[in-house]
Amino acid sequence: MPIFLARIDSNVTMSFFSFGQSADIDVVLNDAETRKKVEHKTEDGKKDKYFLFYDGETVSGKVNVTLKNPGKRLEHQGIKIEFVGQIELYYDRGNHHEFVSLVKDLARPGEITQSQTFDFEFTHVEKPYESYTGQNVKLRYFLRATVIRRLNDISKEMDIVVHTLSTYPELNSSIKMEVGIEDCLHIEFEYNKSKYHLKDVIVGKIYFLLVRIKIKHMEIDIIKRETTGTGPSVYHENDTIAKYEIMDGAPVRGESIPIRLFLAGYDLTPTMRDINKKFSVRYYLNLVLIDEEERRYFKQQEITLWRKGDVVRKSMSHQAAIASQRFEGSAASESALEQAAKEESG
Repeated sequence: MPIFLARIDSNVTMSFFSFGQSADIDVVLNDAETRKKVEHKTEDGKKDKYFLFYDGETVSGKVNVTLKNPGKRLEHQGIKIEFVGQIELYYDRGNHHEFVSLVKDLARPGEITQSQTFDFEFTHVEKPYESYTGQNVKLRYFLRATVIRRLNDISKEMDIVVHTLSTYPELNSSIKMEVGIEDCLHIEFEYNKSKYHLKDVIVGKIYFLLVRIKIKHMEIDIIKRETTGTGPSVYHENDTIAKYEIMDGAPVRGESIPIRLFLAGYDLTPTMRDINKKFSVRYYLNLVLIDEEERRYFKQQEITLWRKGDVVRKSMSHQAAIASQRFEGSAASESALEQAAKEESG
């Protein structure tokens, strides 16, 4: 289930210097004073704060249309607000792939003689994917209010971000792998599970069964791999999110080294697989060994990251709980979330 965040971009409102009247538009959420805000990365790599929503929650508020020239009338062809979810691939910026598109008409064609406020409400909105800003792709949700005019429309956008929430995985087996070079090196390493929530701790152990080469350094990396496009137009971007030094020096046979890697300090998203058939984001644990001759040996294993769903019970309204049942299959999803919350508080 998802969460959203919102930000008003003051540069989106368009200014028109045509003859006659013009107006400024402002979009205000009904619960802006009480709704939690969280940080989300923008396309330029910076972080801004947005309002936080969950999937299934109603998005409601007001559109304020303020006339720039009081006393003059503003003719229009209608006033509307849209709720849009779209994917933009940076190498194909002209095409926006919309997977959610809802429209509410706020006023019929006519004229405005004074500044006005219009109420809007999008009820139990489906928001199936997490908002994401990556190297080659951006998935965003936004509200867009528009005063339709004959020549130039006046519009304002408010970005909204969605976080998908999950319940605890039923099956979460440990990971066991081996790194070996015949008659030279044999290492086994084990992680406690294969699926981790974003605030989790990776716990593991490395066993040196055979060491006949001089290893001087060992580390574990968390690699994020973003894949966009299909067929011949597939792009892969690898980003090293974290480096964790396991050992600096030569190990001996029979030695074991414990691992504890805390995920909370890193900029991670949930694993995303084949989102709207446009992109994927996957995470890997990469074990790297370097010998005294600077040769590198490595082994890679995919892990699944997910956003903990118990938060939903603490701040989510009843309407969103109903939506979670709709999307996850049955009332069992609600009981699973409640159980997750109990486990977390315990």
